[in-house]
Amino acid sequence: MTAPNRNVLWANALVDELVAAGVDAVVVSPGSRSTPLTVAAAGHEELRVFSQLDERSAAYFALGRARRTGRVTPLICTSGTAAANYHPAVMEASEARVPLLALTADRPPELRDSGANQTADQEKLYGDAVRFYKDLPEPAANDRALRSLRTTVARAVAAAEGADQGPVHLNVPFKKPLEPTPVPGDVPDDLPEAAERGRDGPYVDVTHGAPEPGDDELRALAIELGEADRGLIVAGPADPPGIDPEAVTALAHATGFPVLADPLSGLRYGGHTRVAPVIGSYDAYLSADLAGGGAGGGDGDPGAGAADGWTDPELVVRLGASPTSKRLRKYLAGTGADQYQVDPAGRWREAEFAATDLVVAEPTRLCARLSRLVAGGSGDPDWRAQWEEADRVAEAVHARESDAVRDGDADEHGFHEGDAVRAVADGLPDPATLFVSNSMPVRDLNRFVGPSTANVTALGNRGVSGIDGIVSSALGAGSGTTDDLTLVVGDLALYHDSNGLLAVERCDADATIVAVNNDGGGIFHELPIEEFEPPFTESFVTPHGLDFEPLADLHGLDYARIDARPDALADRGETPAERSGAVADEVAAAVSRAHETAGSHLIDIETDAGASHRSRERLAAAVGRAVHGDADK
Repeated sequence: MTAPNRNVLWANALVDELVAAGVDAVVVSPGSRSTPLTVAAAGHEELRVFSQLDERSAAYFALGRARRTGRVTPLICTSGTAAANYHPAVMEASEARVPLLALTADRPPELRDSGANQTADQEKLYGDAVRFYKDLPEPAANDRALRSLRTTVARAVAAAEGADQGPVHLNVPFKKPLEPTPVPGDVPDDLPEAAERGRDGPYVDVTHGAPEPGDDELRALAIELGEADRGLIVAGPADPPGIDPEAVTALAHATGFPVLADPLSGLRYGGHTRVAPVIGSYDAYLSADLAGGGAGGGDGDPGAGAADGWTDPELVVRLGASPTSKRLRKYLAGTGADQYQVDPAGRWREAEFAATDLVVAEPTRLCARLSRLVAGGSGDPDWRAQWEEADRVAEAVHARESDAVRDGDADEHGFHEGDAVRAVADGLPDPATLFVSNSMPVRDLNRFVGPSTANVTALGNRGVSGIDGIVSSALGAGSGTTDDLTLVVGDLALYHDSNGLLAVERCDADATIVAVNNDGGGIFHELPIEEFEPPFTESFVTPHGLDFEPLADLHGLDYARIDARPDALADRGETPAERSGAVADEVAAAVSRAHETAGSHLIDIETDAGASHRSRERLAAAVGRAVHGDADK
C-alpha cells in the first residue's frame, strides 16, 4: 500500500472523493491538526490549492469563488478558534444559499472536555446554519470505514450544491502522527484496492431533481398570468449559479410584464436587455406612498396609485431573494397585488409578508415552462409604457440631463457617491465581474446604474448583508473567472477585511479595488439617529482618519487618490454639474487605466458622506417631480 499510516490513507481518500465529486479547488489555512488534509490536498494533481493565513478571510474567499462558479470550494483548517473564524461566512452562505464545505480538523474524542490545549467543542459548531453535518469517526484502515467516509463526502458535496444549497460541515478528528510518517502495521497489506482508490467517478453519484409544480397547477398559474393586464416580474439577488436570462425574457414576452431587475439578479446587465423590458431605476421613483392601497389588487379594478396617472400591478411574480431596494419592497406590500413567491427550496423570503402564494419550483425551468403555456397574455401596453418612461426619466435626472434638475436648485446637485459608482460602471471592461460592498455601494448601484447590454456579472453578499469579508469574497469571485474583477467597497469594509488583501499575491487574484472613502459609516446618515449629536459622530459614523496608501504599498497595489469632497471641487468647473462631470470622468478614466495595466490597483475616492446623502435626497425629489409631478415622492 502507498499510505504510510492510517491518517494519510484517510485524508487521501477524503480529498480524492472531493475531486471525484467535481471539486477543483480548496482553500487551506496553516495549522498542525489539519496536516493530513493539507498534505493530501497539496499532493493531488487535479486540485488547485489556495493558501490563506486568516481563516475568516479564507472562508469568505471560498464563498466568493462559489458564488461566482456555483460550485463548492472546500475549506481546510486546524482545530480550536480557527474553525470559529469560519462562522461569519457560514452564516452568509446559509442565508445567501452559496455552497460551502468546512473541513475542520479536530483533536481525538478522548481529549474533548479534558482541558487539553487548543481543544474546543466543535460538534455542530455552526448550529442550524448548515445543510448537512457529520462528526467523522477517527481514521480507520478497513474497507467498511473507508466506504463510509467516501459516501459521507459525496453526500456532503451533494447537499452543499442541492436544491436548498448552502454550507455543510464535516468535523475531522486526527490522532498523531499527523505527518506522513511510516507506522508499521497501521495500514494492512490486504486492504482492498477499491477501499483506497475508490470508484471511477464519485463513490455515490447524486442526481439532483428540479422541484416544479404539477401539470394542473402549472396550467392554473399560466391562466392567472395570461389574464392579468398589469403584471410584474420582480427579480431579487439570484442564488448561484443564477437564473437564465433567456427564460425570464421569454416569460416577459409571453405575459407582457416588465422585469424589475435587482443589480445582483443577473438580469439587469447583458445582451438580453436589448429585447427584454428590463427596468432598473425603480428605486428612484417607487415608495410605499405611491401604492394605491388596494388598487389593482387582483379584483380587476384598474385603480390608481397615490400619484395621478400611476397604476399598480394586479399580479407579481417574484424570483430570487428579497430585493435590495426597500422602496420596492414597501411599494409591493402596499399594492395589494397577488404575489407569487418562487423558491426552489420552499422557504419564505418575503419579509413584508405580503406575498399571497409560495411556488416551490426552480426559477429558470418554471419561467421557461410558463412562457410556453401562457395564452393571450399581451398585457396592457400603457402599463409597460408607464415603467419604461419612468425609468427613462429617472435616468435623465441622474445624468443631470433633466429639466427636473435644472429647474430645481441646480447649485445643490454636486458630485455624490452614487456618481462614483456610475463612473466605475462606465469604466468597466466587457466582460467584467463587479463585486459591490454592503451599506451604500450596493444601494448606489441599485439606484444609479441602470440596465445595459454590457456583459457584467454583479455580485454581493446580501445573505446577512455584513461588511465583513467583502475584500476576500471579491477576490475569491475573481479567482473563479477569467473576467476582469472590480470591487467597489466602503472604507470601513476595506479596513475590516484588509487581511484579505494577502490573496492578491498568495492566490494570484488581481483586482481593481475602488474605495468609496467617506471616513466612517456613511450609511448612518440614512437613519434618524443622524439627528442626535452626540452620540452620532463618535458612536455611529466613527471617523477613523486612516490613510490607505500605506495599505496599498504593503500589498503591492498601485495606488491612486481622487479627492471628490465638496471643498476640493471648487476649481473643477463653474457649475456643480460641470464639477461632477469632471470628477466622474476622472474616476472612469482611473478604472479604465487600472484594467489596462497589469497587476492590482486601489483607487481611493475621498467623499463627504453627509453631502452625498443630501444630494441623494435632492435627486430623489427631482425624480419625484419628473415622474409623478410631485416633489414629495
